[in-house]
Amino acid sequence: MYKLLLFVILLSFCQCKRDHSLKEEVTDLLRAEIIIRGDKALAEEPVTITAYKAERSAGSIHDFYSEGDYWWPNPVSPDSAYIRRDGQTNPDNFVAHRHAMIRFSSLIGDLTSAWLVTKDEKYIRQAVKHVRAWFVDPETRMNPNLQYAQAIKGIVTGRGIGIIDTIHLLEVVQSLIRMEQAGVFSVEDAVGIRAWFSDYLKWLTTHPYGVDEMNAKNNHGTCWVMQVAQFAKYTGDQDIIQFCRNRYESVLLPSQMAEDGSFPLELKRTKPYGYSLFNLDAMATICHILSDRQHDLWQFTTGDGRNMQKAVAWLYPYIADKSSWPFAEDVMYWDEWPVAQPALLFSIFNSPDNAYLETWKRLDHFPVNDEVIRNLPIRHPLLWL
Repeated sequence: MYKLLLFVILLSFCQCKRDHSLKEEVTDLLRAEIIIRGDKALAEEPVTITAYKAERSAGSIHDFYSEGDYWWPNPVSPDSAYIRRDGQTNPDNFVAHRHAMIRFSSLIGDLTSAWLVTKDEKYIRQAVKHVRAWFVDPETRMNPNLQYAQAIKGIVTGRGIGIIDTIHLLEVVQSLIRMEQAGVFSVEDAVGIRAWFSDYLKWLTTHPYGVDEMNAKNNHGTCWVMQVAQFAKYTGDQDIIQFCRNRYESVLLPSQMAEDGSFPLELKRTKPYGYSLFNLDAMATICHILSDRQHDLWQFTTGDGRNMQKAVAWLYPYIADKSSWPFAEDVMYWDEWPVAQPALLFSIFNSPDNAYLETWKRLDHFPVNDEVIRNLPIRHPLLWL
């Protein structure tokens, strides 16, 4: 028993030392750009969804609204219901609310990262202004649901599939967690914002749209677990946290991952490379959020040998050298991928691989392409280290 206890202590010490070293390495790599971005964010005022009226929305000015990306006017009858073109984004769809949320997420991530690097609380004071505007101020707050997201003209006013739009709140919540841990966030603000996420979490887990998205077979089901896990972690809902762990182990891993580590449902899409990266990042983020000393999702393995490290190992060669990709090229945005995929960084916590780290370090950490940013909710690594 004594030897076992000593082994656990030594293992924990080595893990902490390794994590600290990784944090220092990432900080040194990104410090200059983080401060530049943080300083720029100091001049940006809050802009929420209430600044953009969605003419086709069935909701109010406080309701988030978006439209299905791959839905287009019918060329035979332009005034009739839209038709689907998988993988081809319609540039005329309403995206203002989505862009406002991504901007919000980016600013909070930039400000919190700059604070972590400099310890200057001017960044936090600015971040709090944005957070209050989105979640507390009755004039500008967003309602805590996604009932009108991913609407389709002539077909439906909203869909469960639209829940994927709030993956960009992940880093907002992670920033809030870091602020509260450091005691730089007021109790009053914390109570109001946590109430917003409690309400949203209830909607995600009980509304038919939320249930539909939970049961989605591909990356949408993955992203439901990823979001719900993070929001439950913030609100302290241990029952939902355990539900998410169970869902990863019993549903996501066995139903989405092949025995070789690939994601067949994503490979069938017209953008197989981008969707494979996206699903890998989402699953890796789930493992990062939900793993602790009692639960190691990175090492959880199904009876036939599927686990998260196998998934990273399968896709890694094509991240390091995209020219070796053996499947069809994506119909759009093929040239924009890969970037600094968070799956590589998160996997290092569990099974250090210097090749993963070196590849991650040389890739683009601050992409500017809208489609890449939309499918990369983890863009501020210091928040997670």
